[in-house]
Amino acid sequence: MANKKTADLKVNLGKLKLKNPVMTASGTFGYGDEYSEFIDINKLGAVVVKGLSLKPKEGNPPPRIAETPAGMLNAIGLQNIGIDSFIKKKLPFLRQFKTPVIVNFFGDSIAEYVKTAKKLNAIKGIHALEMNISCPNKQAGWSIFGTDPKVTFKVVSEVRKMTDLTLIVKLSPNVTDIALMARVAEDAGADAVSLINTLTGMAIDIKTKRPKLANITGGLSGPAVKPVAVRMVWECYKSLSIPVIGMGGIISAADAIEFILAGASAVAVGTGNFINPEATVNIIKGIKSFMLSEGIKSIKDLRGSVKC
Repeated sequence: MANKKTADLKVNLGKLKLKNPVMTASGTFGYGDEYSEFIDINKLGAVVVKGLSLKPKEGNPPPRIAETPAGMLNAIGLQNIGIDSFIKKKLPFLRQFKTPVIVNFFGDSIAEYVKTAKKLNAIKGIHALEMNISCPNKQAGWSIFGTDPKVTFKVVSEVRKMTDLTLIVKLSPNVTDIALMARVAEDAGADAVSLINTLTGMAIDIKTKRPKLANITGGLSGPAVKPVAVRMVWECYKSLSIPVIGMGGIISAADAIEFILAGASAVAVGTGNFINPEATVNIIKGIKSFMLSEGIKSIKDLRGSVKC
């Protein structure tokens, strides 16, 4: 009897082992329970929860979202319930699944980053940390964590001391040299980098002559940013020895495969979840179908195979 064709989708991010490379992007999937009626969470490579801080945050005033051609602007401002409420109220739900949980977190100072990482490190059911140093719609001065190489090295290296979990550093695209910032994160102890976070943008209502966002500027996401994201993933892949997680405008399996060809070990679906709550599981199916049709046995054989 002939062997049935198979496609190995398993990937490793540091010590973290994923059954497939498709994750959710922080801030677009809530804390997991919000999407559980639409998809089987057990099918995902990993769930990345909404960004958490030491204490709850209300975020920016409304309006906080504006639609743009092929995308959207958001200035939510990292509103979240805080790590204590997450651990008590949200994590028990996620523990019932076999899918790894990656907690995205941030701080308003290096001390807050360190304290938050230390607290999360000790909690059962958290499998990796994604350190957000790249939100474009926080208060002035916060962006220094993701745009100044010296500050980036300092905050990542200090957090590294606090956790033995896989540490992912989420990079800002709002820099001159993304590969340089990725190398800084690697040198400071990151096990992987994720990119891109949103691009800083602005939209104006021509009738009122006012910005469409109360925060004035916000983060641009969706298909409009994908070419920029693919280019940045490719640049980082060539410069690093640690895995790259690609994101930015992924709404189909073809989009995800494009990132993997550019060098991404895994991908994260963000705005695509708003368009189609089943986007992630559809993308997993699509990647597998593509691999089978192309005779590709392992996702590793696809990674970084773009012919330039």
